[in-house]
Order: sequence, then C-alpha cells, then structure tokens
Amino acid sequence: MSNRSWYYAAQGQQQGPISEDELRDLIAGGVVTAETLLWSDGMAGWEKAGRIPGLMSGVPSTAPGGPPPFDGRSGGGIPAGALSADLETLTYFGWTLLYFVGQFLVVITPWTAVYLYRYVIERMKVPGRPNLTFTGQPLDIWYVFIAMGVLAYVGLSDRPILNLISLVAPAFLGWMVLRWLLSNLASNGERLPIHFEGSPVVYAGWYLLLIVSGITIVGWAWVLTAWMRWVCRNIQGTRREVVFNGSGLEVLWRSIVFGLGSMLIIPIPWLLRWYSAWYVSQFAVVPRGSQPM
Repeated sequence: MSNRSWYYAAQGQQQGPISEDELRDLIAGGVVTAETLLWSDGMAGWEKAGRIPGLMSGVPSTAPGGPPPFDGRSGGGIPAGALSADLETLTYFGWTLLYFVGQFLVVITPWTAVYLYRYVIERMKVPGRPNLTFTGQPLDIWYVFIAMGVLAYVGLSDRPILNLISLVAPAFLGWMVLRWLLSNLASNGERLPIHFEGSPVVYAGWYLLLIVSGITIVGWAWVLTAWMRWVCRNIQGTRREVVFNGSGLEVLWRSIVFGLGSMLIIPIPWLLRWYSAWYVSQFAVVPRGSQPM
C-alpha cells in the first residue's frame, strides 16, 4: 500500500494527491481523523478513514453525532460541492482565440475545439473526481465541427432558406457536442459513466427561445439560466446530480460587464477568464434527490 496516492477532504475541498507516508503524518497530527473522507486507486468511492482496514489503527473515531470534517458532503459520504476552474489568463485566451479562428478556417475546427475543451476540462476541479481529463479526439465527431464552421458562412447568405438553416442547425449540432463531451470525461484515467438524456428537439427549443428572448434585452439571461438547469437535470449516470446555482440577474450583470469591458479590447483576456471561472463555479454536484423538485 506504500506506493498508493491518496486524496482527502478538508475545509470543503478535495486535497491531494499525497503519498501514504504523508497521509499517516496527517493522521498522527490530527489533520485526518477517522471521520475524514478518503479516496485512492482501486476504491469504488470515497470512504471514511476509520472504515479503511489497517489505516487508523489505534486512532479513536469522532464521537457519534459529531459533524463530519468535510463541509458540504451528505448522502452517505457522497462528495458534494461546487465546481471550479483554474484557468491561466493568457493561455486560456489563446486557446479560445484559436478556436474562433478555427471556426472560420473550417478544416482545423475539430482540432481547435478539442484542444480548448481539453484545456478547460483538465483544469476543472470536481468534488470526488480527482484528475479530471477529457478523452475525446478531433476526429470523433469531425463532421459536427466542420458543419459548425460551414454554417458561419451559410448565415451570410441573402437566401431566407439558408438563413433559416443557419439559425436552427446549430442547436442540433450543439446537442451532439454536449453528448460527446459528457461521454468522454474521465477521472484518474477511468471513463466516467456520464451521459446526456435530454431530447434534441427540446434542446433546440431552448436554443430558439434564447434567441427570441433577445428582443426583451434582458430576458435572455433568465432563459439561459432555465436552460442550464434543464441540461443539468438530464445529465445521468452517477449517484450525484449536477445543478446550476446561478440566477438570471447574476448572469445578466456579469454578461453586461464582460460585453462593455471587451469593447476596450485590452481587458478581454482577463474578463474572459473572470466570466468563465464564475460560470463554471455556478455548477455543483449534490447527492441525487437532495434538490427540491
């Protein structure tokens, strides 16, 4: 067991990896107690240190009824909490810029999209999912990304039918990308059993409603918030559910700040990182069934 790496929960955050020698030092110092949740390779899920054979010999357990040291966990030790993203300002901006350039060059879009997704996902921290990675490859759904690039030009046409196609088609392409993204998430090198069950028709309906709501000037922010919550409800495959905690007002004022600040050009990289990191932090994982219907 001495070569194993461990993760532990402390102050509402996932900590690690650490070696077993370091873990035993934390146990001796009282940082890790019998009630602290731990995870290591080969374990099906997070478990209290006191329940792991041979780890807490001679260490007394916390008195019954005492609160667990990892705040934000419930549901029988299932990790819960908000997501976060540690994005480097200029690197993130560079990958984002390359993605938009790829959209117009069309042919390289599958590569620029995958590189951006991989950069962001591998810098996200999800409670209970150490070392999150993205296993998708550029040629998995290359035709979807090529179609997105082509639609950027189709929308410039003066023909109504082509304009209609450029308006509706991105919704179905976005649905395909979302399913592909979720099905290619991995933790510690193991593919996660996550999948998206939302209907493409309903997804397209939300997309079109978001566009139409633009005429209200501000209403789109509440539509976007409701859409994100619908998306979260349709993410299945694990004991936890994903929730979106952002409000329409929060989305609105941050989007306004981002838009106005971007007019100055120079602040764009910092505003992009600020906005994206906040958006990611509004997603959280909680034990399934813990949210009111």
